[in-house]
Amino acid sequence: MEKHDNYAIASANARKLFLSYDQEALIRKLNLRYDDAWLYTRFFDRDYRISRLTGNMERLEGAAWQSANGFHEVLTLMDLLCDSREDRHLSGRIRNMLDFGHQFHQTLLEESRDPFAEKVQENPAAFAAACGQMGGKERKGADAGFDIPVFQELSVTLLFWEGDEEFAPRLRFLWDENALQYLKYETMYYAVGYLKERLEEKMG
Repeated sequence: MEKHDNYAIASANARKLFLSYDQEALIRKLNLRYDDAWLYTRFFDRDYRISRLTGNMERLEGAAWQSANGFHEVLTLMDLLCDSREDRHLSGRIRNMLDFGHQFHQTLLEESRDPFAEKVQENPAAFAAACGQMGGKERKGADAGFDIPVFQELSVTLLFWEGDEEFAPRLRFLWDENALQYLKYETMYYAVGYLKERLEEKMG
């Protein structure tokens, strides 16, 4: 319960922070669509809107807008909106997500056993299909690889290597070298968490 309470508090704080920003400046910085009530953007493969009055988020599900205040999506999208730099640009070179963080986070992300990678190994066709459904484009460099759009021109790269009797399957997430111009390192972690949730849903 405490963990969920902390998630709710962090999400509420992110919405409050959004409301403290000059929304006209955000619109210009990110070339957002907007009306009097909402700012509109795309996050991964979904359309979102953010209330200009409350900071609450909704995503388009079919033809209807539904509440979208999950921890990972709120924290990631609010960071992309509020903290991305005016002069942000991609380098065209990718780096392992581990290289952006501190040793503590590297340990968290480099666990010897990865349940999600094991699920990918069990059904690589379902993984490939799920990545494709999220707009992923195939990338060479591993047994399976995809570039998946996150926000505007920013994408995340997934590289998967099959396991064998000696080595466990591995799934790595890579970002453009300039990714920190778009979002904080810890926010990459939230974005990956959201992406894994969506892929698992699609893989069944």
